[in-house]
Amino acid sequence: MEAAAGEHLNSQHWRIQRGLFWLAVALGLLHIAALYATNQLLVYFTKPGTMLVILSVAALRSSRAQSRYSVPIVAGLVCSLVGDVFLMLPSDRFVPGLESFFIAHLVYIAAFRSGVAGLGPAWLPLPFLAYGLTAFWILLPGLGEMKLPVIAYLLVILTMAWQAAVRWNAKRDRNCLFALSGALLFVVSDSVLAFDRFHTRFYLAGGLIMSTYFAAQLLIALSVSGQDRSTQAELSTSK
Repeated sequence: MEAAAGEHLNSQHWRIQRGLFWLAVALGLLHIAALYATNQLLVYFTKPGTMLVILSVAALRSSRAQSRYSVPIVAGLVCSLVGDVFLMLPSDRFVPGLESFFIAHLVYIAAFRSGVAGLGPAWLPLPFLAYGLTAFWILLPGLGEMKLPVIAYLLVILTMAWQAAVRWNAKRDRNCLFALSGALLFVVSDSVLAFDRFHTRFYLAGGLIMSTYFAAQLLIALSVSGQDRSTQAELSTSK
């Protein structure tokens, strides 16, 4: 009887998560449509609304046993939500938004480092380093006084992506693949944003930025489930 009740609760929990997943997708698409329709009221509703739903997905998938991973992920999503609000305000709040996302990446790094020993193969950071140097070289002429903030942000987001790769290399499970995919999409999203802001404006930028951004955050939220199982197994075998 108890087993049947547990299965029912798990099934109900899964249906709620699936509903939130599709709600996030729908709100994200509506946000992109609102951007191109220049409907600011809808933009103000759908951007934080999408992130709140994604935050709910991560919160539902977390557990006390996973707190070393799930708490930083939820904290990173909250910081990202604050950054989103800054970036969508009518006045230029780019720097506070950048600071909010900087903190988000720091806590994502803390999550990706949890339960992982070492830094992986020596070659693993090299693609991220090469990408960062290339991106900075392309953006440099248009950065002006933003050189140091952009350097700092490049360092932290590429470190975040590198640590997601280190985690995937160490564990090789589905959740780590979600985290790595999300981290790489985050780099793509912010690269397009930086190119559009500091180099060349282009019409498709808004759609590319937001589609890759929402996908990145949703994948990172989905990575919460089951992250600490291998860690628990290591601890139990060491006793």
